[in-house]
Amino acid sequence: MRLCLAAFFSFLLSIQCIAQTPAANYDEAAVPPYTLPNPLRMPDGKRVTTVAQWQQRQRPYLLHLFGENVYGVMPGRTSNLAYQVRSIDTAALQGKAIRKQVTIFFVKGDTSARMDVLLYLPKNQRKKVPAFIGLNFAGNHTINKDTGIFLSDRWIANEKEYGTVNNKATEAARGLQAQRWPVETLLDSGFALATAYYGDLEPDYAEGWKTGIRGTLQNALHTKPEAWSAVGAWAWGLSRMMDYLETEPAINAAQVVVTGHSRLGKAALWAAANDTRFAMIVSNESGEGGAALSKRVYGETTERINTTFPHWFVAKYKTYNNHPERLPLDQHMLLALLAPRPLYVASAAGDQWADPHGEFLSLKAAEPVYTLFGKKGVGATEMPPVDHPVGATLRYHIRTGPHDMLPYDWEQYIRFAKAYFGN
Repeated sequence: MRLCLAAFFSFLLSIQCIAQTPAANYDEAAVPPYTLPNPLRMPDGKRVTTVAQWQQRQRPYLLHLFGENVYGVMPGRTSNLAYQVRSIDTAALQGKAIRKQVTIFFVKGDTSARMDVLLYLPKNQRKKVPAFIGLNFAGNHTINKDTGIFLSDRWIANEKEYGTVNNKATEAARGLQAQRWPVETLLDSGFALATAYYGDLEPDYAEGWKTGIRGTLQNALHTKPEAWSAVGAWAWGLSRMMDYLETEPAINAAQVVVTGHSRLGKAALWAAANDTRFAMIVSNESGEGGAALSKRVYGETTERINTTFPHWFVAKYKTYNNHPERLPLDQHMLLALLAPRPLYVASAAGDQWADPHGEFLSLKAAEPVYTLFGKKGVGATEMPPVDHPVGATLRYHIRTGPHDMLPYDWEQYIRFAKAYFGN
């Protein structure tokens, strides 16, 4: 009887929580008035007028603001990283590519704290090649049907599109997300591709930190789990991939593009804000906590993201759930931290949850910092038509279709990278 009553009251509580969750806003007329902080206004009220002021004073200040309020601290690398090449195939993908699979051990001798990197290199290149890198959602084996890719042995969510059974990878999962990773197209365009499973860094659930690096590397990183976040852990892993690529003779480490879709787009932005070795940044529908403005309260809100995914950000971010207007920052300032490097932000017409208009406005609001560096920004003052990219060093498109990373998106990113790298 007591169990029945407990279950009943638990049910009532869940109904109450659902009732208290505000409906998502998809009406531009219902966006509340808001004021964006000026990324060039220093804490003392003075305006940044030189690149030196930005680099030496304002940029560190904004990084601190985001660390304190949104993502948490960003630890440095461990002192004894180690790399193990697990396999090399010099005739992968019907002889088109060199496939390398490398394990990065974050602490030498500790085989549990690691990430498995899959690297495809174009064959017969006479010079070092640029690379796209990014984390994947369900294991390296899902990005291509290549049977030589090792199956992940990590926890993976039980999603149909991931092909998992009891949270483990299966042979049926090979290539299930290949549409997001056009390996052959990248190789034909002269680019390498490096990817790793984000669950290698932290499994994506509330208690995932316990087996992820926030829990296992506390001593090595001298950082408490609560001092940073899951998004921070995923971003940290991208920098460790960059560490490895700097040792790879075939890679031009000065021409590495960090990419990310959805929550991993948030991680890519935060990684690039902290790690200036990334030469170019791509945010694909990263939305709330990524490229979109929080103060607009459109689509996914601060409250909704913190309630549904309490581990993604630090505890202080939750204090703004009902009052995003009190945030001392907004996401345009995160985009500004990437200056003067080329940045591509992309949205999808069928993904209003990620607030495409808010992503565009955020990019526009970062423009003054790029102007400070003498770089051309978005240019357009209004949202462009669907499937019509705009901009220069800051570039934007909204495409037809759903929340995904599609061939159209990749065509634009490859063209963007070729233009800046001169390849």
